[in-house]
Amino acid sequence: MTKRGLSEPDSSFKRFRVQWALMNAYERFEQIIVIALSLIIASVILMAMLQLCRRLLPMLISGTIDPLDHEVFQSIFGSIFTVLIALEFKHSIIRPALRRDSIVQVRTVLLIALLALSRKFVILDSMTTPAITIAALGFATLVLGIVCWLLGKQGGDSKVDGE
Repeated sequence: MTKRGLSEPDSSFKRFRVQWALMNAYERFEQIIVIALSLIIASVILMAMLQLCRRLLPMLISGTIDPLDHEVFQSIFGSIFTVLIALEFKHSIIRPALRRDSIVQVRTVLLIALLALSRKFVILDSMTTPAITIAALGFATLVLGIVCWLLGKQGGDSKVDGE
């Protein structure tokens, strides 16, 4: 390992220790909870990824995967969306752990909700789902989109959560 590789974790740990010393009891409690949640979500992401591979690899190897089959499409992309939603959720938890942002990230929560609704539309069976349910999901998506747009206009920037 290079000298630089050894010093980077050391400086991060020192920075964490300095920040920890400056925190009050509630901020320390908050930090512990964020780290615990991050570990839990990381394990959920790993399990979801393993589940996706367990379902997808046999289909790829046997050549039975048919992307034109609606059920296969729903299953595969529903699983992929699940992993993406979990990754984004973990990202929203990690930011406070690194002390870059406060705990409440309204725009991130709204974007995760939009991702979850998008996943719902992908896995939705339009033949068995009542029209009123589809309309309600569409309305919820529209409202969340408008709120995200309004928050973006309020912030005055086109970037989402510093990305």
